[in-house]
Amino acid sequence: MIPIYSQKNRIKLVVVIVALIIGAATITYTNVLVSKLSEREQELVHLYAKGLRYMINAPSDDNIVFIEEEILSSNNTVPVILTDEHENILDSKNIDLPKNISEERKTELLQHEIEKMRAQHAPIIVPWAEGSENYVFYKDSALLSQLRYYPYVQLIVIACFALMAYFAFSYSRRAEQNRVWVGLAKETAHQLGTPLSSLMAWYEYIKASPKFENEPIVEELGKDVRRLEIITERFSNVGSVPLLRDENILLVTQNAINYLQNRISRKVEFSIQSTFSPEITAKVNVSLYDWVIENICKNAVDAMEGRGKITINMVLLGKSSIAVDITDTGKGIPKSKIASVFLPGYTTKRRGWGLGLALAKRIIDNYHRGKLFVKWSEVGKGTTFRIVLNR
Repeated sequence: MIPIYSQKNRIKLVVVIVALIIGAATITYTNVLVSKLSEREQELVHLYAKGLRYMINAPSDDNIVFIEEEILSSNNTVPVILTDEHENILDSKNIDLPKNISEERKTELLQHEIEKMRAQHAPIIVPWAEGSENYVFYKDSALLSQLRYYPYVQLIVIACFALMAYFAFSYSRRAEQNRVWVGLAKETAHQLGTPLSSLMAWYEYIKASPKFENEPIVEELGKDVRRLEIITERFSNVGSVPLLRDENILLVTQNAINYLQNRISRKVEFSIQSTFSPEITAKVNVSLYDWVIENICKNAVDAMEGRGKITINMVLLGKSSIAVDITDTGKGIPKSKIASVFLPGYTTKRRGWGLGLALAKRIIDNYHRGKLFVKWSEVGKGTTFRIVLNR
C-alpha cells in the first residue's frame, strides 16, 4: 500500500525542480542583460576616450565644444578617472565623494577607486601631447552592479517566501492530522463505551449466577472485559492530553511483555536486559506506553512469521533519558523503506491499515516528548527500534 504522503513528497519534489528551473532561467536571462549593458558601458567609455583623443587634435574650438557637450558630458552613469602616465589624477566623473573634504583626502579616495577599477577593467590608453600617454580608468555603473546581484536577491526573497509557505503548509497539515487523530480516538472511545458498559454488566451477572460457578469461561470473559477497558482508556488518552507519571520503566515494560507473551506464538522467545538498577523511573503514561510496546512487538512477530527472538535492551542515555531497544530476528527493512515505516497507511501485510507504527511514533514523539526511530535494520537479519523516554 502506497501512503498518500509519498505522493505529497513527489509533489514537493516537482515544486522544487520547477523553482530551480525558474531560478536558473532568471539568472541566465539577467546575465544576458548584464552582459549587454556591460558592453554598452564599455562602448560609452571607449567613446569617452576617443573624444578626449580627438580634443587633442581638434582643428577648431567649435569641434571641441561639440565633443565636450555631446560626447564627454553624455556619460553620466559610468564612473571614470583620467590620469597621466604616472597615474596622477587629472579628472574624475560620476564618483560619489564626501563633501567638504581636503584635496589630500580626495586624492586618497580616488586612488582607492583606481585600484577597484583596475580589478574590473584594463585602463584605456589615450595618447597625449609630446608622446606621453594618459589613462582612462573606469568601473561598472551602480545600475549594472545592482543588476548583477538582482537575481540572487530575487532568489533569496523567493526562497524565504517558499520556506514560509512550506512551514505554514506543514503546520496546517500537522494541525489537520492532530484533529483527525483526536477525532478518531474520541469517536472510537465513545463507540466502545456503550457495548463495554453492557458487557461489564453481563459479566457481573454471569459471575454471580450459580449456573456458571467455577466455569473457566467466566474468568476468560473477565480478562476480555478488562482488556476492552484498557483499549478504551488508550483511545481516551490519545484523544486528550495524557498524564505522565514517574514509573518504574523496567517493571512496566516487563508487565507489557508478560501480557503480550501469553497471546502470541509460543515459538517467539522474549528476553529483557537492563544496564541500570530496577528502581530507575521514566515519565510515561502506562496505558499508552504498553500500546507502543504491543504494536512494535506484534510487528516484529509478523516480520519473524511467528518464529524467532525479540530482545529488549534498556540503557541510560546520560542523566535525562532512557533508551528502550527492541530487536527482532525478522526479515529486516530495506534502507529505501526505513523512512516510510512510520507513515500512516504503510504496511507490507495483506490485511491491516498500516497505523500501528504511525500511532506508536505519535504516542512517543508527541505525547511523551521522546523519540521513536529505526536504530538498525538489515534485510534477512532483523530490525532494532529505539524508544527514547525522558526521566
